[in-house]
Amino acid sequence: MSVTEKIDGVAVTTKANVYFDGRCVSHGIRFADGTQKSVGVILPALLTFNTGAPEIMEGVAGSCRVRLKGESEWKSYAAGESFNVPGNSSFDIEVAGEPYHYICHFG
Repeated sequence: MSVTEKIDGVAVTTKANVYFDGRCVSHGIRFADGTQKSVGVILPALLTFNTGAPEIMEGVAGSCRVRLKGESEWKSYAAGESFNVPGNSSFDIEVAGEPYHYICHFG
């Protein structure tokens, strides 16, 4: 999978979503058809995110380890790779070293 470097034709929410005392910062984007995504960065940390809708997390830069709810195994992901998270679930994500840049695809 190639790394997404640019997203055209979107409206961007200018106020950032800041989570976990600033260790995760994202901005919402909306396409003309109503599709929503967010783009953000996670600084080095071990965090747990809860999901409402299903998500696809696309890595843009950096790397992370992820453990989905109910699983014991951690899986590693780098730029150009993505992972799926079910709706109404959660996942643990560990970022070490360089920040992890991502695009979150909802639904």
